[in-house]
Amino acid sequence: MSTRTKSLGVAAALAAIAVAIPTAVQAYADPTPTTTIATPVPDPQGPGCDAYKNRIPSGAGSFANMATQTGTAAIAANPDLSTFNAAITGGLNPAVNIGSVIDGGPYVVFAPTNDAFAKLDEAQLAELKADPAKLTSTLFYHLVLGYLGPDDLHGKMPTQQGSVVDVTGKGGDIKINGTAKVVCGYTAAGAYIYMIDTVLDPGDAPTPNTVSSTATTTPTTSTSAETPSSSAPSTTTPTTTTKPA
Repeated sequence: MSTRTKSLGVAAALAAIAVAIPTAVQAYADPTPTTTIATPVPDPQGPGCDAYKNRIPSGAGSFANMATQTGTAAIAANPDLSTFNAAITGGLNPAVNIGSVIDGGPYVVFAPTNDAFAKLDEAQLAELKADPAKLTSTLFYHLVLGYLGPDDLHGKMPTQQGSVVDVTGKGGDIKINGTAKVVCGYTAAGAYIYMIDTVLDPGDAPTPNTVSSTATTTPTTSTSAETPSSSAPSTTTPTTTTKPA
């Protein structure tokens, strides 16, 4: 009697283990697919995408391969972003390396092309190389938290630097702060990279929409203006009195 009970118990235990094993394996395997890019990779958009694709149809720097790479790897693989890659990895100034920040995203990365850096005055570029605080601020001004495609990227958006960028246009015709144009926007793993034709300057950042703060400032200014005007007659009064005479 006890032997039969034990046999049934062992059989039940083995059945439970058999059921549990696939579940455990599946749970362990789940994180792996989430790290890959979705099968339909978004088409790159922008006036310069076709020329880039024709020039680099395959290899590490192709759009198809960059879509599977991390943000920094996709930037490093792009030959048109070699100066920006140097800037974010310590190549311009050894004290500035924000690669881990970008890969800790997701981020929208406004990546100035080599031609964009070539448009800077020599003095401007020299200052960025010599001043790690200024270089860091400038690079962070090119990062917006999130993963947004060309059709969803618009409006005044806060950057990692703290100031906002004003994105206008849509699809293949996008401008940042009214001057910088998107050459081509393409996807990477955890980053949406927009090649732009101008280096963005935090000093040119537009003011954010703060209607409420402006309204509260106005009455404060008017009351302070009334104070000196009300005190003016009181200073005149003693002068008008002619008691000594």
